[in-house]
Amino acid sequence: MALLNDLVAQIEDKTLRDRIAAEVERVTKQKKFGLVFEEHLPECTPLYDIPVKKGSLVALKSGPISEMYRVISIDGDIAHCRKKNETVFDDFPVADLVSVAEFGDPIYPYLKPIDSVCNAPDSNLWHTLIEADNYHALQLLEYLYAGKVDCIYIDPPYNTGARDWKYNNDYVDSSDSYRHSKWLSFMDKRLRIAKKLLNPKDSVLIVTIDEKEYLHLGCLLEEIFSESRIQMISSIIKPEGTQRVNEFSRTNEFIFFVFIGNAVVLPWKDMTSDDISTATVNSGRLPYRNFRRTNSANIRTSRPNQFYPVFVDSITKKIAQVGEVMTPDIDKESIIPPEGTFAVFPVRDTGEEMIWYKTPSSLKYLIDNGYAYAQTRNGVTTIQYLSSGPVKDIQDGKIIITGKTEEGELLGYYAEDKLTMPKTVWTLKSHIARDYGSVPLRMMFNGEKRFDFPKSLYAVHDCVSIATQAKPSALIVDFFSGSGTTLHAVNLLNAEDGGHRRCIMVTNNEVSDEEAKEMTSRGLNPGDDAWERFGIARYVTWPRTVCSIKGKDINGSPLKGNYLGCNLPLSDGFKSNATFFKLSFLDKDEIAIGNQFKELLPLLWMKAGAVGMCPELVHDELPAMLIQPDNSFAVLLDEASYMDFVLAMESHPDIKTLFFVTDSDAGYRDMISGFEDKDTYQLYRDYLDNFRINSVRR
Repeated sequence: MALLNDLVAQIEDKTLRDRIAAEVERVTKQKKFGLVFEEHLPECTPLYDIPVKKGSLVALKSGPISEMYRVISIDGDIAHCRKKNETVFDDFPVADLVSVAEFGDPIYPYLKPIDSVCNAPDSNLWHTLIEADNYHALQLLEYLYAGKVDCIYIDPPYNTGARDWKYNNDYVDSSDSYRHSKWLSFMDKRLRIAKKLLNPKDSVLIVTIDEKEYLHLGCLLEEIFSESRIQMISSIIKPEGTQRVNEFSRTNEFIFFVFIGNAVVLPWKDMTSDDISTATVNSGRLPYRNFRRTNSANIRTSRPNQFYPVFVDSITKKIAQVGEVMTPDIDKESIIPPEGTFAVFPVRDTGEEMIWYKTPSSLKYLIDNGYAYAQTRNGVTTIQYLSSGPVKDIQDGKIIITGKTEEGELLGYYAEDKLTMPKTVWTLKSHIARDYGSVPLRMMFNGEKRFDFPKSLYAVHDCVSIATQAKPSALIVDFFSGSGTTLHAVNLLNAEDGGHRRCIMVTNNEVSDEEAKEMTSRGLNPGDDAWERFGIARYVTWPRTVCSIKGKDINGSPLKGNYLGCNLPLSDGFKSNATFFKLSFLDKDEIAIGNQFKELLPLLWMKAGAVGMCPELVHDELPAMLIQPDNSFAVLLDEASYMDFVLAMESHPDIKTLFFVTDSDAGYRDMISGFEDKDTYQLYRDYLDNFRINSVRR
C-alpha cells in the first residue's frame, strides 16, 4: 500500500492524482485482513562511509531517510540537489547529507575492525559482534554461512507503540496506522534470510515476543517455515506484573521454537522448578503426589486388594497405622478406627470409591522410609507419596536428603539437575528480567542504566541450551542482539559443559528516541563521533561483552557474586575471545581492481570459521599467497605461484579452507582438483564481483 501511495504521488496531474488516491482508499477499506500485510516502501540504508559527490543519492542526516535527493552538482561545501521523482530543487551543506542505498541498489560491504578482547590466547574460539543494520548484515552472513547455522536466537522489537524501533530509519509509534503491517514487512524480510542461514537438516530458530504481535508472528513463522515443527512457550519474566490501565497485568512473554529438519526437544531440567538448578536450592521440595488414584477406571472393584483404610492420629495428623484390605462387600462406614485416630479412604469428593496406588505392605514400606506421609490442608487429609522414580534416585544417591518437615515430608535436592521433557509454561525465578537482566547489567556499568528491559541471562542461556545441548560446537546467531545477552549466555553455557559454541551478534548503533532528540538539539547528527559513541553497539553491547569476558566492570573492578547453577564467580570471567567489527561500505567508483585484499581479509576469516584472532595485512603490497595456519585458511592470489602453494599446503595439512583468486572458472576447477578434502572457494580479481549484496534477485 505504501508503495502504491508513492506511485500515486508521482502523478503530475493533480486532478487525476486525487481521483486515483480516492479510489485506492476505497478499495483498501474493502480488504479482508488475515495474515495480509502491506509490502511497504523498500528499506533504505545510510552509507556514512561513502562520500557525497555528484550523482549520489542522498538524504539529510537529520531528516527521514526515505526523503531522498539526487546530487546534481557540488559547489564548494554546498550540494545542489533535486528531490527524488520530483522537480523540486534544494541546496544543502554537504556535511548535512549522507549517501543512501535503496533496496535493489548493489552495495559493497567490508568489515572494519573496531576492537577485540582476548581472555584466552591459547583458544582458537572467537566470537563476533557486528555493528550494522541487521538486514544487510544478514545478506552478508548468507554469503558466509548459508545452511551452516545451528541456532538463531532473536528478541525483535515488540512493536508496543512506544517508539522503540525504526522502519526506514523513522521511529514507529502507536499513531502509525500501518504499525503492525510495517512490523510484519520488517520481520518477513529478515526471517526469510534467516531461513537460508539455518542448517536445513538440523537447526532451531528461537523468537521471543509479547502479546502485541505473537499472533501475527506465529502466522508468519507458519508461512515461512511451513515444513518445520513450531511450538510456543509462555515464560514468566515479571511475576508482579506490568500494570496497564483497564487491562490484565502482564507477567509473561512468549517464545517460539521452530524445529527444522531433525531437530527435536531432548530431556532437560525442570522448567517449572523454583530456580535455575535444584542443586542450588535447599528448600528441597521433592515430587510427592496424591496416593489416591484418579483415573475413572481405577474404581474400588477394579483392584480390591488396593482398597483399605489408613489411620491418621487425630492430634499429630501423622499416619498411625495401615488397615487391612476390604473386600467389596464390606461397607467402609462399618470400619471403627483405633482410639485417637480417624480413617482416610481413597474416596473422591463426590463419594466415588477409588483405590490407592499400592497394596498395604507397599505403603508400610514407604511410610517406614519416609516416602509417604499424611498431609492436612484446610481440614482435609490426604496421603502423599513418592513414586518409584524418585525413590530409586534417593537410593542411588542422586537425591540428597537434607531433612524432614513436621508432617513427615522428606526435603532434599538432586545432586545433578533431573532431566525431564521441558513444559510449555516456564516459571523459573532465574528468568525474572529485573533480577537477572537489569541488575547484572547495571552492576557492569557501575550503577548506570544504559539499556531498557534486558533479557535475563538465564532465560537466554536456557533457550540456547535446549537448542544446542547435543551440539557443543554449535554456531549461534543473534541479529537483534541488543545489550549482548546472547553472547554472554553462550560463554556461560560453554563454561558449564566445556563446549566450543561460537556466537555471532548483530546490532545497530542507534540511540533512543529521547537521546536522539537531545543530541539533535545540540547540533549532532548520526554518523558524528559524539553521536555514535552513545549508540547501542558501542555504549552497551560491546562494553558488556568485554566486562563479562574479563569478569570486571567498566572501571576495572572485579564483578561480585556467582553465576547460578554452576557457582562460577563472575570475577573469573570466561576463557573466551571476541572481536568487534563495523559493517561499512566502499565506493564502487573508487575501488581499484585487485587491491581490496585488506578489506576482504576479515570476511575470509569469518568464511573460514573465525578460527583464531582475525589476521591483518601488515604491508600494502599483495603477496603471491597468504598462508594462515593459526586461522586454518590460505589464499592463492597469484596463479603463477600455484606449485609453491601446493607445497605450502603439504606443510600445513591442518588448514581446512582455501581461497583461489582467479577469473577463470576452468582454471579454478583445475587448481582445486588436488584438494578434495578441503573447503575451497573462488575469489574474482575484481572486489565488486565477490561481495556485492542488496541486489534484487529474481
